[in-house]
Amino acid sequence: MKYGNVKKSARLIIMLFAVMCMMLLSACGGGEEQAEEGTGSITIKGSDTMVHLVSSWAEQFMNANAEIEVSVTGGGSGTGIAALLNGTTDICAASREIKPKEMELADQKGIEPVEYTVALDGIAVCVHPENPISELSLEQLKKIYTGAYTNWSQVDGPDQPILVLSRESSSGTYVFFQEHVLEKEDYTDQARLMPATSSIIQSASEDKWAIGYVGLGYAEEATNKIKVIGVKETAESDAIFPSVETVLDQTYSIARPLHLYTNGEASGITLEFINYCKSPEGQKIVKETGYVPVS
Repeated sequence: MKYGNVKKSARLIIMLFAVMCMMLLSACGGGEEQAEEGTGSITIKGSDTMVHLVSSWAEQFMNANAEIEVSVTGGGSGTGIAALLNGTTDICAASREIKPKEMELADQKGIEPVEYTVALDGIAVCVHPENPISELSLEQLKKIYTGAYTNWSQVDGPDQPILVLSRESSSGTYVFFQEHVLEKEDYTDQARLMPATSSIIQSASEDKWAIGYVGLGYAEEATNKIKVIGVKETAESDAIFPSVETVLDQTYSIARPLHLYTNGEASGITLEFINYCKSPEGQKIVKETGYVPVS
């Protein structure tokens, strides 16, 4: 009996020790969770149009939050949306809205894209600085980009072939331009598809008879390399040049919202970042980088 009591006492001591260990581990775990608040990493992928803006946000956000790492890469809005649906990015930057087919795929995968509009952008049409053309109507742009017009003389320019520059199909700018300028018609087969906005600027600055389109922020940075032309709503309208003012008052025809997407409502450090982008400080960066604030 005495031996049995010893065994019972030993088991009781072991059980009490185990409970104490669990309590200590639980307490330590809570401490770790507390320590992890305001720490971690955020990945952002998508729109090339937005890379400069999002990188500027990320840099300033990390300066104020030393324990948070924000990684920003481009590749196009379509690439970013695909990464969101595949669970390989925390935030998708997109210069267009998610398409119905993408939403269907998201639903199949159990992904719930939530949209945050963080800025506005005007798409600037650009040519070589020596091109005498200074304005085009939406109809003329459509005919150039669908291939109906192939020579500058068809839009009152010199007798020279038009080199059409466009972003690749994964670009949100490509999609937006196709929907709002080409009225959903196909781009000409002769269009030279460029992997990035910087490639369009480079080509337009080197080829005297090229025409391209870029985000307003990029256009303002490249004023020494390209010439931005005015766009007319109709042949009889006045030409309007893209600017913060003309995008805000909606007089410039080719303008759009810029979005961040998350899987479900943002939380934790992801929400902190998005709130920063929409804050007065974040919107000041929007303006400083050549885009248009939403607030």
